[in-house]
Amino acid sequence: MASPLMSLVHDDDRYQKSFQLFLERSSEHQCMKDFIHNKLPHILASIGDGKSHLNVIEVGSGAGDIDLEMLSELHKKHPEVTIDNEVVEPSSQQLHHYQVLVSQKPELNYTKFTWNKMTASEFEENWKQKKMTKKADFVHMIQMLYYVKDLGATISFFQSLLDKNGKLIITLVSDKGGWGKLCQKYRNQLCSTGISYCVTTRDIRCFLDSKGVSYQSFDLPSHMDITECFTEGDEKGELLLDFLTEVLDFSKTASPELKAGVLELLRHPDCSSRSEDRVVFIYNLEAIVIDEPT
Repeated sequence: MASPLMSLVHDDDRYQKSFQLFLERSSEHQCMKDFIHNKLPHILASIGDGKSHLNVIEVGSGAGDIDLEMLSELHKKHPEVTIDNEVVEPSSQQLHHYQVLVSQKPELNYTKFTWNKMTASEFEENWKQKKMTKKADFVHMIQMLYYVKDLGATISFFQSLLDKNGKLIITLVSDKGGWGKLCQKYRNQLCSTGISYCVTTRDIRCFLDSKGVSYQSFDLPSHMDITECFTEGDEKGELLLDFLTEVLDFSKTASPELKAGVLELLRHPDCSSRSEDRVVFIYNLEAIVIDEPT
């Protein structure tokens, strides 16, 4: 019998609402910024091999806030170079927000932006159809590999685009922490939508290890206030549950058993802590850095 659960990405308006609430409630952007300002400069120091022009591909760029932070660090490390930046983002809303943000920053005149309203898979197909030979010096994929059918093939394709000394950075939920436990326990039920998949960095590491690909790994601890998730009918709680499970209207469409199980796991001491009357979900991101193919 087919599952009644639908992926949250079927309703872009609701996805954007739940995503914005997630950003308000979580420390994720802050932990990403800490990584960008403290770890990324060293990673970016060796790219380019003395070139005067760098090619960047941003996959799943969203509204561009984090991407521009990365671009800024790249410019600081290589202030004399010009940059060609391919932005890949399927959401019209997010792409528009990014374009507006860029229009407000004249200091980005060292960068040429190419806007690609498409998924990573569509970008790959389009790239191959055009028989593109351009190489990339820096590719990053932030929190987007949940939406590709073939994780390994997608990673291999974007790694294959790297030029000498190029870097591919993948950021995804770690198998350590609450979100990893949620994925592990309810992968079969929550990943039956055929659009989003319960993957963690453990899946990435297993793939890379199987191919003998070397990589660096950085843990990025994060947390999120999920208190309203436990109040029946609370609008914000339902939006957060949608985002946590990647299921559209999870509270209304999940079976009572699945809903009760997910809520029990979310409040379990292994996944959350309590601070006064708040429930704080503890999870990790992980950044994985891959070099050009050998």
